[in-house]
Amino acid sequence: QVQLVESGGGLVQPGGSLRLSCAASGRIFSWAGMGWYRQAPGKQREFVASITGAGITNYADSVKGRFTISRDNAKNTMYLQMSSLKPEDTAVYYCNGMASWGKGTLVTVSS
Repeated sequence: QVQLVESGGGLVQPGGSLRLSCAASGRIFSWAGMGWYRQAPGKQREFVASITGAGITNYADSVKGRFTISRDNAKNTMYLQMSSLKPEDTAVYYCNGMASWGKGTLVTVSS
């Protein structure tokens, strides 16, 4: 079983940046794909970005060019660097991998 814990959320102004982290513990497989999802108020959870064990990345169209996903297998941690944030990026961001979900971290983009 794998435990995932997100951190790094907070309040940021439009155009600002944040870096989210997802720390994994338990039965971890460095070759497993992982991803970030988000859920805005009143909306369904949606895909944001993913990364394979080999480092191949994929992004939702809405975040391409603004967000960067990465992972450090030595630290069992995945990251999401978010730049040029918009109010519509406001959501709870969830980490997913190895059939597990974190509890989420809230990102609020507002002036």
